[in-house]
Amino acid sequence: MTTLTTAPAPGDALGPGDALGTSAARTRSAVLERQILENPGRFRVLTGDRPTGRLHLGHYFGTLHNRVRLQDLGVELFVIIADYQVLTDRDVADDLTGHVEELVLDHLAIGVDPERSTVFTHSAVPALNQLLLPFLSLVSVAELNRNPTVKDEIAHSRQSAVSGLMFTYPVHQAADILFCKANLVPVGQDQLPHLEITRTVARRFNDRYGAVFPEPDALLSDAPLLLGTDGTKMSKSRGNAIALAADADETARLIKGAKTDSERHISYDPAGRPEVASLLLLAALCQGRAPEEVAADIGSAGAAALKRTVTESVNEYLAPIRSRRAEYARDRAYLRRVLREGNERARSVADATLTEVRTAMNSHY
Repeated sequence: MTTLTTAPAPGDALGPGDALGTSAARTRSAVLERQILENPGRFRVLTGDRPTGRLHLGHYFGTLHNRVRLQDLGVELFVIIADYQVLTDRDVADDLTGHVEELVLDHLAIGVDPERSTVFTHSAVPALNQLLLPFLSLVSVAELNRNPTVKDEIAHSRQSAVSGLMFTYPVHQAADILFCKANLVPVGQDQLPHLEITRTVARRFNDRYGAVFPEPDALLSDAPLLLGTDGTKMSKSRGNAIALAADADETARLIKGAKTDSERHISYDPAGRPEVASLLLLAALCQGRAPEEVAADIGSAGAAALKRTVTESVNEYLAPIRSRRAEYARDRAYLRRVLREGNERARSVADATLTEVRTAMNSHY
């Protein structure tokens, strides 16, 4: 496995003093997409999820589908199951083993190939976590305190008081990204502040100790925002999501109960009719069409017809994914082997990086 040790060529990347503003990140992402097509082998991607519940359609169309796309283009893909990070906003990690296996199942079902990509758990890579301490020394308390994503996580925490681990969350993510020297990170707009912390850590480490890490780029996609069945953001914790693991009957029940409005004519109006627009968008994504076209087909048939269309589209789209998922679920030994081999590969990469870090810091005894 070849580790990418350099950032993109001069003139391609943001300068050392630049922040990853949304406009700049979108411009840069367009350039990166062209470069991926020209030479996918120059890129290594780190992405992943916290094992807090089943992945859903919002995850799929937001990030999961893009992971498989990048893998199939020839980009080296690392998928982290961030089990340690579950503890950032909760007292205990309930049914962690079950949630980890569910994430592995979801990734295998959608097409992540463990022969070409590395799927691993956070806790199984000790050298990765050893990077946290030197990285924390490179950022100030004030920088961590004003991180907008951390503020949002704290505001929506289920706990009356959050642990100190929450404030280390962005630096922990920096360790996740930099241990394998990923130079490309697919993110949503709300994750840009986290990635800027990672770039800051890499830059400050290189300035202080010598060039070891690339400054990873954000790959922003035009990922669609799908609302949950209650009209709010689709979320595992809110119980308003359609899980990839849901069967056809459960999917139909959830969509039947989805919030719409009282207007009978169906139109695609994200600002004025967000709940109806989200359902149209979901059907359109599954059909590979524009949501306006789906709306025109339904016309004045009303919300019931809309929900039937969405149910049929989702169930048809997910049928092969569900079939593969059920097949993999029957072989738990294979799931454990995928994780074991992925953990071994990740440990090998992390050990090599930690050796470089210790040498650069003159602490290799």
